[in-house]
Amino acid sequence: MRQFKKSGLAASVVCYLLLLFFCLDFLNSFCLLSLVPIVPIKSYLNSDTCKEEILSENKNKSGIYMWTNNINQKIYIGSSNNLNKRFREYFNINHLLKNKSMSICCALVKHEYSNFSLEILEYCEVSELLIREKHYWDKYTPEYNIAQDPTAPMSGRKHSDKSKQIMSDAKQGQPRPVGAGRPSQLIEVTDIKKNTTVSYNSIREAARALNIDKSVINKYFSNNQQKPYKGQYTFKKL
Repeated sequence: MRQFKKSGLAASVVCYLLLLFFCLDFLNSFCLLSLVPIVPIKSYLNSDTCKEEILSENKNKSGIYMWTNNINQKIYIGSSNNLNKRFREYFNINHLLKNKSMSICCALVKHEYSNFSLEILEYCEVSELLIREKHYWDKYTPEYNIAQDPTAPMSGRKHSDKSKQIMSDAKQGQPRPVGAGRPSQLIEVTDIKKNTTVSYNSIREAARALNIDKSVINKYFSNNQQKPYKGQYTFKKL
C-alpha cells in the first residue's frame, strides 16, 4: 500500500512538473513573439524621391500605412480602402494646408516630404482595416494620431460650445481670398451611442475621421435626414 501511495505521489509530481513546464514554455513563446519586430510589406525611405513608386505600387489596394518623421522619429499610422487616392491627397500641398488640424499634415508641410519615410505595414480587406489599424496603434503608440482609438475616431478633439461659436463666427467673418474656392463647412458630429460630440472644420475632415466618403455626409444634409447614419451618427452644420 505504501509503495502504491509513493508511486501515485510520484506520478502527481511528474504531471505537475510537466504542466508547469508547458505553461512556462507557452509564456516564453508568447513573450518572444511580442518582441518580434514588425516587417513592413513595403518601405520608402524618402517619400519625396519615391513619390511615383508609392503611387504606382499601391493602386487598387487597401491597407495600413505608417509615416515616420526621420528628424524626430514621430510616427503616424493610418488606413485606407484606397491607398493610391489617400497618398495622392498627402502629396497635394493644398490638401495639407486645408487639413492643418491633422498633426501629420502640419508635420509634412513643416519638415517636407524628403524628411519622411513611408511604410506599408500590411494590405488587408476593407472590413479589417480599423481592427488591424488598432493593432498597430497598440504596438507603436503613434504621436501624430489625434484620436485615441481608430475604431472610435471621435475620441480625439472636442470643442466647447464657446469654441465652436468662435470657430463659426471666424469662418463667417473672414473674407475669402480671390481664387480660394468655396468656403469649408463647419459641421458637428454626434455619436449617440457613445454620447460624444466633435466639431470639424470641413465635411471632408469629418468624413476622413469616420473613414467614410464625404458624399455620405453631403447626402445626409441634402435629404434633410433625421435618422442617425448607421444608427449612430448625426450631423449638424455650424
